[in-house]
Parts: sequence; C-alpha cells; structure tokens
Amino acid sequence: MVHWTAEEKQLITGLWGKVNVADCGAEALARLLIVYPWTQRFFASFGNLSSPTAVLGNPKVRAHGRKVLTSFGEAIKNLDNIKATYAKLSELHCEKLHVDPENFRLLGDILIIVLASHFARDFTPACQFAWQKLVSVVAHALARKYH
Repeated sequence: MVHWTAEEKQLITGLWGKVNVADCGAEALARLLIVYPWTQRFFASFGNLSSPTAVLGNPKVRAHGRKVLTSFGEAIKNLDNIKATYAKLSELHCEKLHVDPENFRLLGDILIIVLASHFARDFTPACQFAWQKLVSVVAHALARKYH
C-alpha cells in the first residue's frame, strides 16, 4: 500500500479541483496519440488520426480523453485503495483490449506535462512530486493484471 502524506494529498486534491476534466483529458490523450503514434493502434475505431490536426479535432479522442481523466479522478477519490479501484479496468485493458502497459506510464507522463502547462504557478516541485507519485501508482495499478 502506498503511503500519502497529508501535504501530498492536499497538493493532489487541490490541483485536481481546478482541472477541467474534458479539456485536460482531451489534450492528454491527443498528445499521447501524436507524440507516440504507435498508441493509435488501440484506437482504430476512432477514424481519422492521420495528423496532429486530425487527432486534435477528433470528437472520439476528446470524448475518450474525458472518460480517461474522469476515471483518473476515481484514483484521487480513493488514494488509499487505488489497486482495488482499478482492478476491473486493469483486467479489461489486459485481457480484452491488450493494451501495452507501458502506455499507462506514457499517458501519466503526458498528464504531468498537461497539468504543468495549465497550472504553471500551482505546479511547484512539491506538487509535481505528488502527481508523479500518483501517476506512477495509477500506471502500476492498471498494469497489475499483466503480472
């Protein structure tokens, strides 16, 4: 089990309260698909992902990005039980979708970039530390069924 300090919890929840889930989720997923184009193979049903402009304008990318970040919010609500929170999602991504678990880490890294760009003043080194820890724990929980 991961130990969170009171300061880490406050930094995570404080910043999360400012996040526009739809916008940041869409941006994070779009960046993943643009920066790491091999991840597009998991989104073949999304239609045109042939260029950064196409990805950024794709309504399915936007909708799924919101869904991903909404799910990420569940980790924040359940900081002391993230593994259980993501047990079913881990199973889905492993057994049915066959997503490379490395993609969870990549998306977490991109989320850090998105948050830093949107909340530069609030995204102090201590805040980044707490969020890096969180995205690492979430990526590990999502990859759990792969082991």
